[in-house]
Amino acid sequence: MTRSSPWWARDVYADRKPFLKARSAITAATRRFFASEGFTEVETAALQASGGNETHLSAFSTELIGQDDARSRLYLHTSPEFACKKLLAAGEERIFTFARVFRNRERSALHHPEFTMLEWYRAGEPTLRVYEDCAGLMAAAAKAAGASDFSWRGRVCDPFAEPEIVSVCEAFGIHASIDLEALLGDRDGLAAAAAQDGIRVAPDDTWSDLFSKILTEKVESRLGSERATLLVDYPLSEAALARPSEQDARFADRFELYMCGVEVANGFAELTDPVEQRRRFEAQMTEKARIYGERYPIDEDFLAALSAMPPASGVALGFDRLVMLATGAERIEQVLWTPVVERGAGV
Repeated sequence: MTRSSPWWARDVYADRKPFLKARSAITAATRRFFASEGFTEVETAALQASGGNETHLSAFSTELIGQDDARSRLYLHTSPEFACKKLLAAGEERIFTFARVFRNRERSALHHPEFTMLEWYRAGEPTLRVYEDCAGLMAAAAKAAGASDFSWRGRVCDPFAEPEIVSVCEAFGIHASIDLEALLGDRDGLAAAAAQDGIRVAPDDTWSDLFSKILTEKVESRLGSERATLLVDYPLSEAALARPSEQDARFADRFELYMCGVEVANGFAELTDPVEQRRRFEAQMTEKARIYGERYPIDEDFLAALSAMPPASGVALGFDRLVMLATGAERIEQVLWTPVVERGAGV
C-alpha cells in the first residue's frame, strides 16, 4: 500500500476489507446492545448554530442561503451533544446515535477530519451506570470482531476484564510523580513540576495547557494496559460541560475510557445550569480567541434547553477507534469505508 494509491484501488481496498467487515459486525452488535438496554436510536442534524464552545475544538463552517437570499453562518457539528441534550429536554430518556462529526486541524493515525462518534445518554442515572455501558460495549465489540484482546502498537488489553478505576490525581502521582491535588490552580507550581519531569514549558502556557501536556506526555500511554482504565475525577476546569463532583466540588464528575494507551471515550454527569454553562462557554471562547484568533457563537437554544433538561449521564465514544482496537488496525483510514483524502494524497 503506497501513499499514491487511492483508497478505491482494488488492492488497497482488498487490504482494508477485513477491517470494514468487522466494522459492520461491531456496528450491528452495538445496536443490539443498546436495544437490549431499552435505548432509542436518534439522528442529529450535522448543521448547527455553533461549532462547539470548547477552546481547542476547530469546526468546519458553511453558509446557509435562504429563499430570500439572506445568508447565515452555520457549522458542521463537532459533536452531537447539543442536539442530544435538546432531545433529553424534549422528554427522551435513553438515546444513542451514530453521528458523523467533523473536526478541523485534526489528522493522525488516530484522528480524521470526518469520523463517527457513538454518543449515548441516560436521563436520571449516574455515571456509574454508563461505566457499565462502556464495559458492555467493549465485550460486545470484541465478540463481534472475533477478538480475544484489543491491541495498539504493541500494547494489549483484555476487553472482557472489568475496567480499573483510577482518579486523575492518582494517575499523575503514579506516572508523573506530581501531586496534582496540591497544585490545583497553581500555574507556577505545576510548571515547575512539569519541567522537573522533562516536559517543555512555554512562557504562555496556562494551567490547563500544562495539565494537558503532562496528561499527554506522561500519563495517557500508560493507561489501559492489560485491562481498560476509567480515568475519573478530572479537575473542574477541564470539564466544560460536566457537573461538579458531589464528593469534592474542585473536581468534575467526568471520566475517560482508555484501552492500550488510547483514549476511546469521554463521559460525565451533565451540567444543567444554563447560567454556569454560559459562564464556562464564554471563558472557553475568550481563551480560544487568545490562542487561535477566533471564537464560535453560543447556541442560545441549547442554553434554553438546559433549563428543561433532566439530570443525566452521557458518553461520547470514538467508534472508529473502538473498531481499530478490536481489529488491530494501525491507522484510522483502514477502518473507514471512504476516507477523506487530502489533495494529491492516497491512503
